Parts: sequence; structure tokens; C-alpha cells
Amino acid sequence: MSSPITSAVRFRPGDTVAGLDLTATPGFEGSKTDAAEVQATRSARLAELQEMLYAGWKAGGDHRNVLLVLQGMDASGKGGIVKHVVGAVNPMGVRYTAFGKPTEEELAHHYLWRIRRALPPAGHIGVFDRSHYEDVLVVRVNNLVPQEVWEKRYDEINAFERELVDGGTTLVKVALFISAEEQKKQLLERLDDPTKHWKYNPGDVDERLKWPAYQQAYQAVLDRTSTDYAPWHVVPANRRWYSRLAVTELLIEALEGLDLSYPPADFDIEAERRRLLDS
Repeated sequence: MSSPITSAVRFRPGDTVAGLDLTATPGFEGSKTDAAEVQATRSARLAELQEMLYAGWKAGGDHRNVLLVLQGMDASGKGGIVKHVVGAVNPMGVRYTAFGKPTEEELAHHYLWRIRRALPPAGHIGVFDRSHYEDVLVVRVNNLVPQEVWEKRYDEINAFERELVDGGTTLVKVALFISAEEQKKQLLERLDDPTKHWKYNPGDVDERLKWPAYQQAYQAVLDRTSTDYAPWHVVPANRRWYSRLAVTELLIEALEGLDLSYPPADFDIEAERRRLLDS
């Protein structure tokens, strides 16, 4: 059953990027302080579910997995979600991939080649920091391939995700949206703090100049690739504490939907207890 947050952020036909209130906290009426208390409790629940997923594969042969896809403009908080949300679970059961500019080797293959290589193993939570959607976002906005090439990719992506779901993957697709003003604030903080200079990319300013084009590209992604088997979730991210809580809830909902449990012992527990006590 959907929580108020997960239901509120699910993309629905007719929703528009331009109409988003990026300071809103859909499905959550509390304050930042309230959210911190809820986050601690829900992070513990997420960790428990992730352990069941991993244990089910390790000891029970369960081949299902979960893939979290994070998309958003620079400084939208993707890294913070990886650190504060995914960081709450056992890293042994996580496969994280950050997709940057394709390498020469990757460019020599189909655009989904590098994506397939990074898919999570059974029993794991996979995290894509950017993803195959870059090939209908950055590629589209910067005219890196002709329109007749990227236009076909929406259907290709839908078919690819259908294949993943049929193979046992639960997809959690999250589009993080911040305002241009909030992005400027975050980028200025990186310039003002020597410990964050490594996070600053001069190219981010060039991409800011294409903001309207990116908004159109994101709208097309939502309209054309939000499906019943792999829906998009649109999360206002000006308030980082809210976006982290929202993604936590989305992951919990995905994992609870798998009806997980710890696998039973495949040995005689009492016999092993006696052997251990006698050793």
C-alpha cells in the first residue's frame, strides 16, 4: 500500500514540470525537525528490508533485485541521496554506478551496453546516479545525435525496462527537480568551500544556460517513459531533507512489495547448538 509520500510524488499523465512547486513536501506535513525523526525510523526499516533481500538471495536463491534510478540537474541532490539514504543499508548488498560522459569504448557500443554491464546482481539494490536517460536528455539538449536517432530511444528504453521487470527487477525511477535559483546557490557553495571545489564542474554553468531545453527534455521523458511497470516519481528537491525522506519511502515501498522474509535454516539448529557448545 502506498504511503502518502509515494502516492503524492508518482507521476501522472498531465503533470507538468513547469507546474511543480519545488519547495513543496508532497505527502508530508511535518517540519525539517519532524522529518529527521521519521528518517531515522524509516532508515532502520529500509536496512532491515535490504538485509532480507540480500539474505533471500544468499541463502534462499531469490534472484530478484531493486534498481534505483536517480535523474536530476547538477546539484539536485543525487549524491546526498546516495550518501544519506542508500548509505543507511549494508554496502555489501548495494551496487552503485555513476554514469558520466561515455568513454571511447562505451561510444563504440549501443548506448544501453554500459547500462547492462552495471545492472545489479540478484539480491542487491542497484543505484544509478544518472542513467540510460542521459541519452534522451543530455544527448537531446546538446544535439549529440540527430533527432531521428534519439526519438527512437524512448520506445527502446520502455522495452529495455520491460525486459528488466520481467526478469525480476523492481525499478524505482526518481526525477529530482530543483529551481534554477537553488542550483545557483548550491554551485556557489561549492565555489566558496575549498573542500567542495572537487565537486564543481565549470561545464555546469554552460548547462544552466540551457535550462528551458532541459525542462522540455525532462517533460518528454516523463510523458513517454512513465509506464505501469516502471513509473516515474517526481520529487521536489529544493528541500534536501524532504527528497531524502521521499526516496527512502519509495525504496521501502518497492521492497515491501516483494513480500520478503528471512530464509529458513537448511540445517538442524539444535544439533548445531549442541555441536557448538561441545566444541
